[in-house]
Amino acid sequence: MRIGVLAVQGAFVEHEIMLNNMGVETLELRKKRDLSRDFDGLILPGGESTVQGKLIKEQDMFDELRERILSGMPVLGTCAGLILLASHISNDEKKHFATLPVTVKRNAYGRQLGSFFTREEFKGLGKVPMKFIRAPVIETVGDGVDILAKVEGKIVAVRYRNQIGLSFHPELCDDVRIHKLLLDTVSKKENA
Repeated sequence: MRIGVLAVQGAFVEHEIMLNNMGVETLELRKKRDLSRDFDGLILPGGESTVQGKLIKEQDMFDELRERILSGMPVLGTCAGLILLASHISNDEKKHFATLPVTVKRNAYGRQLGSFFTREEFKGLGKVPMKFIRAPVIETVGDGVDILAKVEGKIVAVRYRNQIGLSFHPELCDDVRIHKLLLDTVSKKENA
C-alpha cells in the first residue's frame, strides 16, 4: 500500500513521518508527473488552502486529483485539506475540489492565537487527541455525511463515502488511529 501526500505546501512531512512509522510507504505529490505513479489513498494536509488550491492548478494536478476523489479514492483532508474538499466555504467565494457536501468556515477559531489542544470523542475510536491551528469548522453537512466528532457543539470531523474531513491535525499528535482509519478505508476498497 502506498499513500500519496499532497506536498505543495503545508504540514505534509508530518503525515509522511506518521505513515512511515506505521510501515506505510508514501509518495509526495508535487507535480503532475507524480500522479503517474501508483498510490492507493490520498492525504490533503493542513497549511494554507488558498495557496494549495492555486499551486494544484498551476502544477496541472487539480482535475486528475478531483477525478480520483470522485472515483472513490480514499482521502483524508486535515484543516486546509478539509477546506479543499468542502463543497461550500461560508466566508470565502472560492471553491476547490468541492467533493465533500459540507459548508466550512475558514479560521473559525481565529488566527494563530486561537490554536488549542483537546481530547474528544471520535465515532468508533473513543477519545482522540485533537490539535487545532487556525482551524475551520463544519457549519452544515449534506445528505449522507456522517458526523464523526464535535468540540463544544461544533462539527470538527466528518466522513462521506471515501472522504474523511477533519478540522484538526492528527499528524501533530502521536495517536495513529485516524491514519489507521484511512488505511482501513484503502484496504476495504482494495478487497471490494
